[in-house]
Amino acid sequence: MAYNKKNRLKRIIEIQNIVLEYQKQGLPNKKIYELHIRNRFRISKRTFDEYLGIPAKRDLKELIKNEKATQNKNNTR
Repeated sequence: MAYNKKNRLKRIIEIQNIVLEYQKQGLPNKKIYELHIRNRFRISKRTFDEYLGIPAKRDLKELIKNEKATQNKNNTR
């Protein structure tokens, strides 16, 4: 997967969805990280904690909206 902002946000959303799923089952974030995130995504605990604080769904929506606006602007020229 090419590393750009859109793909990074998709990855963050995937991690956040996994965390929400396991939080509903009563697992703490430390266990979720150790059992389900660390080996799959190869990120540190600090990065994991940072990802949980990012409003990725909102940011991805804005990014897509801006891309579409740019495409429309370029197509009208």
